[in-house]
Amino acid sequence: QDTKERCNQILRNMEASLTARDRVGIQDFVLLDAYTSESAFLDNLRKRFHENLIYTYIGTLLVSVNPYKELDIYSKKQMDTYMGVNFFELPPHIYALADNVFRTMLTEFNNHFILISGESGAGKTEASKKILQFYAVSCPSTKLLNNVRDRLLLSNPVLEAFGNAKTLKNDNSSRFGKYMDIQFDHQGGAVGGHILSYLLEKSRVVHQNHGERNFHIFYQLVEGGEDELLRWLGLQRNCQLYSYLVQGDCAKVSSVNDKSDWRTVQKALSVVDFSENDIEHLFGIIASVLHLGNVKFGADPRGYAILNNNPEMHWLSKVRHRKYKLRSALESDLFTPFTVDHAVYARDALAKAIYGRTFNWLVNKINESLANKDSSRKTVIGLLDIYGFEVFHVNSFEQFCINYCNEKLQQLFIQLTLKSEQEEYEMEGIEWEPVPYFNNKIICDLVEEKHRGIISVLDEECLRPGEATDLTFLEKMEEKMGGHPHFVTHKLADQKTRKTLERGDFRLLHYAGEVTYCVVGFLDKNNDLLYRNVKEVMRQSKNSIIKHCFPSTEPDSKKRPETVVTQFKSSLVGLTEILMSKEPWYVRCIKPNEGKQPGRFDDVLVRHQVKYLGLMEHLRVRRAGFAYRRRYEIFLQRYKPLCPDTWPNWKGTAAEGVQRLIKHLGYKPNEYKMGRTKIFIRHPRTLFATEDAFEVCKHELATRIQAKYKGYRVKGEFLKQREAATKIETCWRGLMARKERERRAWAVKVIKKFIKGFMTRNQPACVDNSEYLAFVRQNYLSRLKDNLPKTLLDKNNWLTPPPIMQEKSKLIYLYNLQLKLLTSSMFKGKKENYPFSVCRPFLDTRISEDDINVKVLQMIQHERIKYSVPVVKYDRNGFRPRLRQLIFTQAAAYLVEEAKIKQRIDYSSLKGVSVSNLSDNFLILHVTCDDIKQKGDLVLQCDYLFEALTKLSLVTSKQSCIKVVQGSVRFDIQPGREGFVDFKSGQESMVYRAKNGHLMVVSMEFKKYVHFSWQFQ
Repeated sequence: QDTKERCNQILRNMEASLTARDRVGIQDFVLLDAYTSESAFLDNLRKRFHENLIYTYIGTLLVSVNPYKELDIYSKKQMDTYMGVNFFELPPHIYALADNVFRTMLTEFNNHFILISGESGAGKTEASKKILQFYAVSCPSTKLLNNVRDRLLLSNPVLEAFGNAKTLKNDNSSRFGKYMDIQFDHQGGAVGGHILSYLLEKSRVVHQNHGERNFHIFYQLVEGGEDELLRWLGLQRNCQLYSYLVQGDCAKVSSVNDKSDWRTVQKALSVVDFSENDIEHLFGIIASVLHLGNVKFGADPRGYAILNNNPEMHWLSKVRHRKYKLRSALESDLFTPFTVDHAVYARDALAKAIYGRTFNWLVNKINESLANKDSSRKTVIGLLDIYGFEVFHVNSFEQFCINYCNEKLQQLFIQLTLKSEQEEYEMEGIEWEPVPYFNNKIICDLVEEKHRGIISVLDEECLRPGEATDLTFLEKMEEKMGGHPHFVTHKLADQKTRKTLERGDFRLLHYAGEVTYCVVGFLDKNNDLLYRNVKEVMRQSKNSIIKHCFPSTEPDSKKRPETVVTQFKSSLVGLTEILMSKEPWYVRCIKPNEGKQPGRFDDVLVRHQVKYLGLMEHLRVRRAGFAYRRRYEIFLQRYKPLCPDTWPNWKGTAAEGVQRLIKHLGYKPNEYKMGRTKIFIRHPRTLFATEDAFEVCKHELATRIQAKYKGYRVKGEFLKQREAATKIETCWRGLMARKERERRAWAVKVIKKFIKGFMTRNQPACVDNSEYLAFVRQNYLSRLKDNLPKTLLDKNNWLTPPPIMQEKSKLIYLYNLQLKLLTSSMFKGKKENYPFSVCRPFLDTRISEDDINVKVLQMIQHERIKYSVPVVKYDRNGFRPRLRQLIFTQAAAYLVEEAKIKQRIDYSSLKGVSVSNLSDNFLILHVTCDDIKQKGDLVLQCDYLFEALTKLSLVTSKQSCIKVVQGSVRFDIQPGREGFVDFKSGQESMVYRAKNGHLMVVSMEFKKYVHFSWQFQ
C-alpha cells in the first residue's frame, strides 16, 4: 500500500510539472500544438489513461475516461487539496471543476449547471456522485445543513435502485434522465434540492434483451429482503421464479451485490424521510408487479382470455388490489372480451403504468424531503446526468428518444460554447474569428419539425382512425422524408445500403454516426395506453401510493392524452429553457473499451466518442482565438519572478505589471493580446517557453528563499538566545547579590557571636558562649585527628587540650588505652608482629560512610555500623583474591562488594576466628554451616588485623573465640568439604596455592619483619 501511494504521489508530481508532459501528456488539450489532429488528440488521451490520469481539460471542459478500476484520488485529503484552489493550479480533477463552479457561484451570485454526458458505461453516474460528495464535504456544516446534505447524497441510491439496470454496456446503467438542482444560501450551505426525471424506460419492466436485467430494486427485494417481509409479500428468494426477471437470462451479476444494495436502499429511504407506511406500500407495489408478470391466461372455446385459479391473483389481492375486479379488468374491456394476446398486452401495460407512475411518485416524494422552506433568494448548481448516445444491435423507440435528446443537447452545447466564447472576446475587446462547425439543426428538424418531422408523423399514425401499424408509420415517413440526406430506409436505399437494412428498419445519420431503428413497437410504446376499466380498478386500491398515482381527477379517454414522444419533446423544451438560464460547465465521459477492462484503450471506440461528443469542435473553438487566457492578477502572481521589475512586489496595476513582464520575456505582438481584465496568449509554445523559464527560475528562487529563510530563522534564534541570556544573567546576578547579602549578614552574626563567646569563654556554658565552645571542641578534635601520638602510652605526646576539653581528652586517652589493653590480652606473646601494633592508635573506622555504597547503606540502615575496614577475601575454591569491605554492625558482620552484600554473618553463627602466630595479617572467620546452600568460612587478609579483631571482640563480646594457631588452619568450604591454610616463615611475604591444594601464606622471618617495621616507622 505504501509503495502504491508513493507511486501515485510521483505521478501527481509529474503531472504538476510541464517538464513531464512527454510522458504523461498535456493536461489541457488547448495547449496541444497539433490541435487540429484527431490522432494527436487521441495520443494525448491514451498517454494519460495509461498513467492513470483519467482527467484532462479542454479549457474549462473536463474530459473523463472511465478507468474501470478503483483509483486512490477521491479521498478526503484530495478534496481538501482542491478546495479553494485556482482551477489550473493543480492537475485536472472533477473536484477542481466542482470547486470552481461552487466558488464562481458564490462570487458572482448566479446560477450554474454541470452537464455530464457520454455513452452508457462511460462513468456519468459516478461523476455525478463524486460532485455531490465533494459538495457534501466542502459546504458549511450545521445540523440543518447536514440533514439536507444527507438527503441529497442518499437520494442517489434510491433513484439508482428504481431507475438503473444492467444493460449490455453497463452494469449500472441509468434508464432515465436526471436533472438535479442543488440550492445554496449566500454562505455556500446546501439548503435544498429538486430533481427532474426524463423518460423512464418502462418497457424494461416487462421485457429485457438477452444479457440484460430488469431494474435493480426487483432483485434487491428478492435477494436481500427479510424472510418475514418476503412471506408477507408472497415472494420466494429465487429470481428464476418470476417471469419479469428472467427474460434476459442474467439474474446474477458479479459486479452487483444485491443484498448489500438492499441494506443501503433501506437506510436511504429512512433518511430521505419515507414513513414506514410509505415503505410498506412501496415494496407491496414492487411485489405486485412481480406477481402480475406471473399471471397466465388461458383461452375458452371461443378464443377469449380467461383466468383460472391463478395463485398470483391471491397475492395481488394481498398487496391491496381488489381481486375480482382486477380479474375482470384483465379479461375484458368494458364491453368486449379480450383475446389472450390482448390480455397479455393489458397485463404488461398495467405493470408498466404501475411502475412508471410509482417512479414519478418516488421522485416527487424525494423532492418534498429536499424542498427548501426558506423563501429568500438562493443560488443553484444543476447536475444533468443524461443518457448518452445508444446504439444497440436492435434499436427501438427508447433509443430513438434518447438519441433525439442527445441531438438537442449537442445543439445546445455548441450554441452555448460559441456564445460564451464570443461574449468573452467581446467583453475583453478581442476580435473574434468565427469557426466553422457542423450544425445539427438539420437532424433536429428532421425529428421535431411540425407536420413534417418524425415525431409529427408518429403522432399522426397513433391518433388517426383505422388500422395504423408500425409499417404504415414507416411508409408515411418514406413519403414525407424521402430524399432527406440524413434519412434512409430499405425502400429508399441504394443497392449496397439495402443489404444492411431490414424491411422494417429506418436509419438516421446523427451527428454521432448512423443508427438503424426497428419500427416494431413504436406505435404501442408511443401510445402507452391503459384501458379505462383497469384505471378504475387501480383507483379503488387500498394502497395509498397506487391511489395517489391513479387519481380520480385524471381525465378519461374522452380526451386523448399526449403521446410519450410529445411529452418527452415538451420536457426537453423545458430542460433547454432551464439550461439556457444558467452558466454551463461540461463533463464529457468516455468509455475506453466495450469489455469494461482496466488498462485497455480501444482507439476506434474512443475516436468515435470524441467525434460525437464534439470534443474536436470544442477544442477548435477554444483555439481559434487564443489557446490560453488568464486574469492579469493570476498571470502576474505566477510569473512575476521572471522579471526583475515585477519581483518581488509590483507597485502599479496588474495590467501594467503584465505588460512590463511580457516585454521583458520578449513576446512578439502577434503572440498575445491584452484584454480589459485578461491576457490572451495565442500559441501553446509561447506558454511552454514561459513555463519552462519559470521551472528554472523556481530553483533559483527556492535557493534564495531558503537562504533568506535560514538567515531569518538563525537571526531569530540568536535574538531569542541573547534575550534569554540577558534574562538569565539578570536573574543570576540578582540571585548572587541576594546570596552575598545573606552571607554577609550571616558572617556578621557569626563574628558577633564569636567575639562574645571569646569574651565569655571562661564563664560557665550559656547562650552567649555555647557556639564558641563548640567551635573550640571541634577545632581541637580536628587537630587531634591529624596529630595523633605515635605511642599511645606516651601521654606527653598528646596535643594540649583547651580548658573545656581537659576532661574529654582524658576520656579519649583512657578509651584507647582500654582497647590496647584488650588487644594485649589477646595477642601479647602469641603473635610475632603484635609488639609493633602497640604504638599505632586505633581509629573508630577505616572506611567512612561516604565511601560505602548507598544501596548497601539502605539495606543495613536498621543496624548501626560500628566499624568498617577494607580486606582481601580469598575464594574458597581456587583462592583467587578479591577486594572487599568488611562491615561490623550491632547484629552481624557483612562482606560487601561495591553495591552487593556478598555474605552476612550473624554473630550468633560465628564459631570462632583463627589467626596464625606468625607475622602475617590473615584471619579465618569460622561460621556455622548446616545447609549446603549456605556459604562456608571466610579467608581474609586485613592490614589492620589487631584493630579489626579488637573491634570484633567488643561488638560480639566473644574475646575467647579468637584463637592463635600454629602451622595450618582447617576451614569449611561447605558442609562435607574442607580446605586448609598453611602458614610458614620465609625470606619474603607471599601468598599462593600449594601443590597439595592448600593456601600457602608465607610471612617474613621475625628479625627481618622487625627490621622492616622499624624502617617503615
